[in-house]
Amino acid sequence: MRLLAGTGWGGRPGAADGAAPVSEPPAAGAPPDLAEAPTWARPVLLTLARLRAPRTVVAVAMSGGVDSSVAAALLVAAGVGVVGVTMRLWGEEELERGEGGCCSLDAVEDARRVCGRLGIAHYVLNLREHFHSTVVGDFLSQYRDGLTPNPCVRCNERVKFDELYRRVRLVGASHLATGHYCRLTEAGDGSLVMRRARDQRKDQSYTLYRTPDEVLRRCVFPLGELEKPQVRELARTWGLAVATKPDSQELCFVGGGDHRGVLARDLAGSYAPGPILDLEGREVGRHQGVPFYTVGQRHGLELKVTRPDAEPQYVVKVESRANTVRIGPWRALLTPSCSLSRLVVLSPRPAGEGANALAQLRAHGRPVPALWWQLPGGRARVEFREPQAGVSPGQSLVLYDGDQVVAGGEVEVESGAEAR
Repeated sequence: MRLLAGTGWGGRPGAADGAAPVSEPPAAGAPPDLAEAPTWARPVLLTLARLRAPRTVVAVAMSGGVDSSVAAALLVAAGVGVVGVTMRLWGEEELERGEGGCCSLDAVEDARRVCGRLGIAHYVLNLREHFHSTVVGDFLSQYRDGLTPNPCVRCNERVKFDELYRRVRLVGASHLATGHYCRLTEAGDGSLVMRRARDQRKDQSYTLYRTPDEVLRRCVFPLGELEKPQVRELARTWGLAVATKPDSQELCFVGGGDHRGVLARDLAGSYAPGPILDLEGREVGRHQGVPFYTVGQRHGLELKVTRPDAEPQYVVKVESRANTVRIGPWRALLTPSCSLSRLVVLSPRPAGEGANALAQLRAHGRPVPALWWQLPGGRARVEFREPQAGVSPGQSLVLYDGDQVVAGGEVEVESGAEAR
């Protein structure tokens, strides 16, 4: 693999701001067997074919996995102009520690092979510094401050659909496609509507809610109407080497899947042991540092046992300024409402009384009925129909009307409290 900083596609030196072509298309046109799509894939191909135009070039963000690979193959099969783009997010030191996940050297090589199979060029863009400052740095600072970050939401917001989108546009791409499971439709008034994917088990609209409307209008999600087994079937049908590659299940910058190791290394010197208190303020144990504790945590607390029949205890609050972790029984985790900051509204509605919605607190969490009110200053108030456990400041809460994304924001620390 060669990295040629400052070389863009089309042979225009300096155009790509760090783009690196790692393979050129072996031959003009798509491999013949791409036309052999199953009948159920034809509607998807017909929809994507609408993008065919002389000046249309779709840059596909390719992680080396089956989803982004099939997204690229679908666009090629539909006759759309396509190039593959892989983000380089890691230096040699991180890769040697086993970090990189979907953006490791092996992943880059897998993406390169797929592009060669599809007959399209493949480029690497060096976004390492931007990724570390906006995603990894945010992850560390939020844990340090007693919040619960969502790195995937932040990466989509600030890297894929911000910096990556900006760079591919600079070198002539008209659209950006990814392997996310999400659907975009247009309402009668011309506004854009984000919806859950048809395969709701794989739906990723929760992590995409912060994507600006002007960017979404140039985004393509080829997998939105497909089920995951269909995606793997297409990969096998078209001879993509990643057809059976397992899905990535961990944070890309957490080697081995345990984020506490990253926190211990990168936050060293910024945390200290302190007391674990019960709801009455009695010290019942010692914690190793507030970044290592999350609301709802039960194991690893090493509490003083007062009696064998005591109720199980959970972390109910993390107070970073006081360097204190508070615990209580399960019922103490239940929260009837919360406030949101950094509100994004995707579906404007008249102000006034609370609107019904389904509130989702985690990427694969169960949506629950709620009422919500939009407040001044980019804020909102959400009241759950039934109290919810583990509502943690810093995490994203996304509101849906059926399968349509309505709004979303980040859970605030309640006034007078400091909790995760």
